[in-house]
Amino acid sequence: MMKFLWLVLLSGLSLSAVAQAEDADEGGPDGPPRGWQLGVAAVVSDSPYAGEGTRVIPIPLIGYQGERFHFRGISAGWTVLELGSFEMSAVAKARLDGFKVDDLGRAALARNGLDYRLLEDRKNGVDVGLGLKWRGRAGELEAELLADVADRSGGQEVSLEYGYPFEFGQSTLTPKVGVTWQSKDMADYYYGTLPEEAARGAIDYRPGAVTVPHVGVTFLRPLGEKWMMLGNIKYSILPDEIRDSPFVEPDTDATTSLFVGFSRAF
Repeated sequence: MMKFLWLVLLSGLSLSAVAQAEDADEGGPDGPPRGWQLGVAAVVSDSPYAGEGTRVIPIPLIGYQGERFHFRGISAGWTVLELGSFEMSAVAKARLDGFKVDDLGRAALARNGLDYRLLEDRKNGVDVGLGLKWRGRAGELEAELLADVADRSGGQEVSLEYGYPFEFGQSTLTPKVGVTWQSKDMADYYYGTLPEEAARGAIDYRPGAVTVPHVGVTFLRPLGEKWMMLGNIKYSILPDEIRDSPFVEPDTDATTSLFVGFSRAF
């Protein structure tokens, strides 16, 4: 169950919304420390994994923003360089999108040719790397370069996302488009079968490196001086390498995540 929360958080739904709210509250990256943000939210997410289905999960929103250090949920960062509208940070994130085999649908796995008794759980990990951000009149461009330092998959991930904010009174609507690339080691670990599983007789499937494009929209609206309403929807298109995985529900071409929350600044 908790895997869905981590998938949404790592995809940046709630965290990017909180970050944008902080910038709006402070009036720019050169202002004083922003302090704490606390709130509540709910996530609706459909999973690509066989037998998982759709979940509705209530979650807390906890974050802190200082002049250089910040943490938001399961990520943290330290700003190492600021040059006008450009910012570079050292980042660390928990990658908690591992899964327990017992949480998957045994019948659904069997239809895909997998015997659950031959499979192993996929463990959580920790990624570290660089976060790059640029904001200007043409919009917002963000990139992350991450590597697994917990030696779960031993892989890397690179993401790039562009958004352009529109102001409607007090509300801000930001359409976004982006792409995430995962290295062979990372994609093989989360969507393929492990060598030891194949040695037991499971299907030998390794997707190799994958590229996942996505589109989404972020919505922000202040409610008084301290409160903020946050909303996100994200639609990710799965490549053939993931759709063909025996761990994935048949005919799953894409996944959708919806986030709605309320946050208060302190």
